[in-house]
Amino acid sequence: MSETNVEANDSRTPAIRVMMMPRDTNAHGTIFGGVLLSYVDQAGAIEARKLGCARVVTVAMDSVEFKHPVFVGDVLSFYAEVIKVGRTSARIRVSVEAERFEPPCEHEPVTTADLVYVAIDEHRKAIPFAECRIRDAAEAAKKRK
Repeated sequence: MSETNVEANDSRTPAIRVMMMPRDTNAHGTIFGGVLLSYVDQAGAIEARKLGCARVVTVAMDSVEFKHPVFVGDVLSFYAEVIKVGRTSARIRVSVEAERFEPPCEHEPVTTADLVYVAIDEHRKAIPFAECRIRDAAEAAKKRK
């Protein structure tokens, strides 16, 4: 792996990092796709919450193509970025990169997915992201009193 790749990878901050364990494997000895999708969803939700709403739900996940297998011991980094924010929804892109367990421990892209999250209130009804900020600030103020 070149030093340039390492520097580029270090400049980004992953939403989450996870080491893959034996319990996550399928019959082929690689990590279940569903395990990866669960982490993709969590990383996307973490990024969506940064838009100011504590409550978000996943409403869609675009097609996902697994480019390379993931193995036990690999450390996965889930990078999330906001692609678009609407009134009540946000599109988040999550890219997954594996740091291989076996030497030479290279970094390899695993998958990318776009997810859509909707901001919701305490009754699970869609609300504008701007309203979330106001509600969350009011609730925090109540708790401080």
